[in-house]
Amino acid sequence: MKKFSTCLWFDGNAEEATKFYASVFKDARIIDTMYYGDAGPGPKGAVLALTLEIKGHEIIALNAGPNYKFTPATSMFVVCEDQAEVDAYWDKLTADGEVMACGWLTDKFGVTWQIVPDGLMEMHKDRNPKKAAAVMQAMMKMKKLDIAALRRAYEAA
Repeated sequence: MKKFSTCLWFDGNAEEATKFYASVFKDARIIDTMYYGDAGPGPKGAVLALTLEIKGHEIIALNAGPNYKFTPATSMFVVCEDQAEVDAYWDKLTADGEVMACGWLTDKFGVTWQIVPDGLMEMHKDRNPKKAAAVMQAMMKMKKLDIAALRRAYEAA
């Protein structure tokens, strides 16, 4: 196990979610599965947790019960190389999920994701405040981010 991982709390569907994420991200793989033993609290042999690696980052999917729910206050931030990658992740993760604004979405398991193009943060941080503002204004009108439109707004400012 790495020294820093993300743990996501699921209500009995950690295995389903992990398999789904492994199908969404081409370089993802399930690297470990833990099962409940005699000590419980789940039934012996049921999945307690799975460890999924996506782009070198470990995510632990824990079957921990209904006590807590996901909120957009915590999200998975995915930087995409190009529009095709943005589109692919967006389409797969929004299936039976919820589209939000500015590149944010909530998937069918309730996990919130930000699907952003590489270079967006640099445009937001540009020393020219007009360029940064133009990108922000363009982004605020979008749901799925459109790299070409963001770039046009940036270059026109």
